[in-house]
Amino acid sequence: MAETEKRYERNIPALSVAECELLRDKRVAVIGLGGLGGYLVELLSRVGVGHIRAVDGDLFEESNLNRQLLSERELIGCSKASAAAARVRRIAPDIEVEAVAAYLKENNAGELISGCDIILDGLDNIPARRVLAAACAEAGLPYVYGAVSGWAAQAAISMPGDGLIDALYPENAVARDKSALSFAPALCASMQAALCVKLLAGRPVKSGTLYYFDLMNMELETVKLKKGGA
Repeated sequence: MAETEKRYERNIPALSVAECELLRDKRVAVIGLGGLGGYLVELLSRVGVGHIRAVDGDLFEESNLNRQLLSERELIGCSKASAAAARVRRIAPDIEVEAVAAYLKENNAGELISGCDIILDGLDNIPARRVLAAACAEAGLPYVYGAVSGWAAQAAISMPGDGLIDALYPENAVARDKSALSFAPALCASMQAALCVKLLAGRPVKSGTLYYFDLMNMELETVKLKKGGA
């Protein structure tokens, strides 16, 4: 087995050789590179997704150090997108990684996700998620949602037209608890990455189904969402 192939040999048999080869040809965009996005970039590059677009206009600050995998004291004030790309290159130089130092907005959302097979949500606010979900629906792209709060993590995969974000967040909803413990984004990103890899590998996924994990009580709840409410 060649060196590049050897790097992924422990994927097998959990993933087949054919599925590993399929992942190498796939393109993903991770929008937001904070608590969730840093782990998403890490997990997707290690499993062998061949093309990663890492998008975030933000710079690291000291408050990121409690939960953001890519943050280090030496990187405070540095670009999160650049740090994500550098991390991928250190892990797997054969992966094509594109760093985009930009914030998601209505006027650039379509461009940021163009040419990708699936979009992963590493965002931290509801309005931005609405913008991203709308852009994915318009482009006909699957969207992997994730969010954390304190001890809780939740994730879901949304296919165009299933109204996931509208089901999760009523109009004018505001996220009040901005706390996030280090392990919550790690778990959430793991759920998101698993959903992403399943879809990219052609395995069945449940669109519009929310996976909610309460880490304080170690309870997992699965909720089928409907547009306008659960």
